[in-house]
Amino acid sequence: MLKMVETFSGIGAQAKALKNAKISSKILNTADWDINAILAYDYIHNGDYVEPNKYSKMSKEELLKILSKYTLSFDGKQPAKAGQLERQNVNFLKRLCFSIDRSHNLVSVTDIKGEDLPNDMNILTYSFPCQDLSLAGCWHGNNSGIDRDANNRSSMLWQIERILLERKHQNLSMPKFLLMENVRNIMSKKHEANFDMWKRSLKGMGYANYVFPLNAVYFGIPQKRVRAYMISVYVGNNKKLKKKVDDYFQKNDLRKIKDPKELNRNEIHIEDILKIDYSNPIYKKEAEESQPKDTTSRKNIYRDNEKLYAAGKFAKIAPTLTTKQDRHPNSGVIDFNNGKKGMSNFRYITPRECFLFMGFDEDDYNKLINNNFLINKRGSIFTRDKINKMAGNSIVVNVLEEIFKQIDYIDKNILI
Repeated sequence: MLKMVETFSGIGAQAKALKNAKISSKILNTADWDINAILAYDYIHNGDYVEPNKYSKMSKEELLKILSKYTLSFDGKQPAKAGQLERQNVNFLKRLCFSIDRSHNLVSVTDIKGEDLPNDMNILTYSFPCQDLSLAGCWHGNNSGIDRDANNRSSMLWQIERILLERKHQNLSMPKFLLMENVRNIMSKKHEANFDMWKRSLKGMGYANYVFPLNAVYFGIPQKRVRAYMISVYVGNNKKLKKKVDDYFQKNDLRKIKDPKELNRNEIHIEDILKIDYSNPIYKKEAEESQPKDTTSRKNIYRDNEKLYAAGKFAKIAPTLTTKQDRHPNSGVIDFNNGKKGMSNFRYITPRECFLFMGFDEDDYNKLINNNFLINKRGSIFTRDKINKMAGNSIVVNVLEEIFKQIDYIDKNILI
């Protein structure tokens, strides 16, 4: 059984992939400080919010005392500001406490000590923030990458090193497997020295590292999304074991996959994802909510971005899904002539469609909508933009399924 600690867990692509692949597994802990992701993960993977629970009758002061021990974030970028939690209503606070508890969420990796992780953990996943590594980040002046002293979001990688070294120095059990996911730019010349430093550090702890840039389109999802994955297998000083693992990855190189049929996967097409049947009132409403105003800048966005559906024809592959759709460049536009008057004659990808482009399904999206709740008089916790952001920050589930199948095979047949 794969017993996993899922750091930077987001909406839980790893947990979803293990379930889809029908791999015997258990999520021992999650770790994410983004409040929206904490709630979303819980509803997607653990079900509806239920009352009564142990937080139901707690006062606001009691709830705040519980939450005060965590480093939480409202935007996934910065820690919550002083007084920000105090301004939230009791319903919000009790839901947050409940979700942290139910997902066994350790919250911020900066607060996790090596001994906090369970000793029966055999796989640790870490998909640390990519903003300071990505090409998009460079366009906005984020050039520090994963420098140890950068004190940026992508440098959270070194928190994983700290946690692992603490376990090693205390003679605690080390996970058999580590799984990293990040933008392919981590492998570029610009970040080569830091990435090599990270791999050397893992090697010093006894891990053999295998890096794979993989494109989601070859795994059945019509999205050109190339990400770097690194599987680290604990071999210690056992050269024979390392040779067996080396041989396995050489013979089972996922980089050679160029057609989902090679994996016995069904290929999903864009027409399977885009919800253009506007006789369905839910799809019509979601489309209208993703329809921008008819401005010059939006006309330029329509002109310059990929047409996912135009003149009655579907594109074959969508660009990489981004965290924000009302931007240039974006993930593509869809002709939409029967929406609200005075708005553009196109729309963006809806949050539901964003989920599908990442390998989640409509039931997952519906779980968020069914558990959405008001945080104040102005709106709900899961807005369109927040859901788009969580999807864009996630990992394509289909790719993870194949990676976990390899890890499971190695666990059962090589590391025995």
